[in-house]
Amino acid sequence: MEVVLDQPMAHDRETRYLRLLSEHERAVRRLASSYEREPARQQDLVQDIWLALWQALPMFRGDCSERTFVFRIAHNRGVSHTQRWRRRRTEPLEAAAPIPHGAPDPEHVATERERRQQLQSAVQRLPLGLRQVIVLVLEGLSHHEVADVLGITENNVAVRLTRARAALARALGSSGER
Repeated sequence: MEVVLDQPMAHDRETRYLRLLSEHERAVRRLASSYEREPARQQDLVQDIWLALWQALPMFRGDCSERTFVFRIAHNRGVSHTQRWRRRRTEPLEAAAPIPHGAPDPEHVATERERRQQLQSAVQRLPLGLRQVIVLVLEGLSHHEVADVLGITENNVAVRLTRARAALARALGSSGER
């Protein structure tokens, strides 16, 4: 018995996947950076997220928006990644400095980069439950969408968001930033 693959369905899957990749690539990279500080492992996590999306795409039933679906997969992979690396207890040998992008005003670029790094560092120090909520909200997800992604209530999202904002304000306030 010969199995015949449905070519239009395979083409639709690939088209849909490439569209989702295009629409959400930057957000997924930012989300991955909230779970992983080390650049090489961040890239591994991003690749893992895209692979998981490809594998899960045929099972998408439309119970939520595609955006929520992508973030749910990214969140689940981020949690798994964090747990896996926590068990290994490894630390990078040295921190890799980001490569500057040659902007016209180096002082402004340096200031903005320092602010982003301080915010990213403060977010990464948050407990996982608070970090998940703040990252998803910063990506523009509604409280309802965040609740769907994390499998919690909207009230819990609001509580965690309030706590995350307060913790970030304390962390950034103590470092001289607003």
